[in-house]
Amino acid sequence: MDMQTKRKLNNGTQIPQLGFGVYKVPAEQTYDTVAHALELGYRHIDTASFYGNEEGVGRAIRESGISREELFVTTKVWNDDHGFNRTLRAFEKSLARLGLDYVDLYLIHWPVPDLFPETWKALEKLYHDNVTKAIGVSNFLDHHLKTLAATQEVNPAVDQIELHPKLQQKDTVDYCREQGIAVESWSPLARARYLDDPLLVQLGEKYKKSPAQFIIRWHLQHDFVVIPKSTNKDRQRQNMTVFDFNIDQHDMTLLDQLDEGLRVGSHPDNIPQ
Repeated sequence: MDMQTKRKLNNGTQIPQLGFGVYKVPAEQTYDTVAHALELGYRHIDTASFYGNEEGVGRAIRESGISREELFVTTKVWNDDHGFNRTLRAFEKSLARLGLDYVDLYLIHWPVPDLFPETWKALEKLYHDNVTKAIGVSNFLDHHLKTLAATQEVNPAVDQIELHPKLQQKDTVDYCREQGIAVESWSPLARARYLDDPLLVQLGEKYKKSPAQFIIRWHLQHDFVVIPKSTNKDRQRQNMTVFDFNIDQHDMTLLDQLDEGLRVGSHPDNIPQ
């Protein structure tokens, strides 16, 4: 496993397992932040219309000198753009802001009640029109996925959920694995909420890695796609220096036992507006 390690999604598309998120990266910092990440070797960038920074992401990609085929770009449809036609228009606006001909993954950002099955039909059209290589969802719990399954024609390729050692969402992860849906971890470091946990500090010292590096490695060894975010250049580099060690099974089990349902973001049944 190394920086170029990819996971094959259920439609055959390859996604780099370690990506780079830009949630809450200010628009004026996005170009420099993404440009540096690409320079370091990140090839998977995750943004969203709601983040307000698609323009900076797109410019950094276009000016990077890296061929488009080497890059994996994700964006998402926001809650006030649900519905078939609204979603199609939202996608066109995202594509224009990014300045790209296609995206690699387009996601429903949150499962807005009663609307997301219709929104999914729009994503299926975009997929069949070849303007996105894969489609998926974000913040869907297993019960949302089961509702979607009743009317979907295309199985989601990805479910991007809040996931870290203290919030492991096992019911949703198990369902995704049964259905061949890749699990992608957002807020994989829980916004640094518990990087000082004694177990993480102890294990980090054992492996000569920081607690953040240790948690990212935990995600990778669980076969999750993981998208840590940092505007700090040194941390960007540290977050990708996670392919030169393995966590043994005993220590993986210790980390798995940290689960306590601790959310740092919104609950998917309480949709943010």
